[in-house]
Amino acid sequence: MDTAGWSFVTLATATFIFRGTAVKLRALFGYTVLLITLAFPGVCLADTVWIDVRSPVEHTLDSIDGDLRITHSDIVPEVEALFPDKNTHIKLYCRSGGRAAQAAQALEDAGYQHVEAIGGIDDARSTRGIDE
Repeated sequence: MDTAGWSFVTLATATFIFRGTAVKLRALFGYTVLLITLAFPGVCLADTVWIDVRSPVEHTLDSIDGDLRITHSDIVPEVEALFPDKNTHIKLYCRSGGRAAQAAQALEDAGYQHVEAIGGIDDARSTRGIDE
């Protein structure tokens, strides 16, 4: 069969981060991703997912723009709903590292392969070269 002149796209699920919220999209991958990134420049494909596991109050007082916030005690069901691919690269942080370590262990126990507890929010900023 001659396929010259035909374009093929894949029906796929992609996860985007838009203003700190993960948005799942199931669509014709090639064209839809292009249209979304042109229409919403703040949207990006998530290579590494950064999650603040502190409380909503702590997050309100100090946060990193674009990162998700999921309380450490809710981490497994929330991450499974947003990122069912167990190969998703996930980096976690809290105030000093304790809750991030607990959340990382819970995700590893749930089968996630690429999880890292970074430590506190200042460590997350430092790792990424973000100024306050």
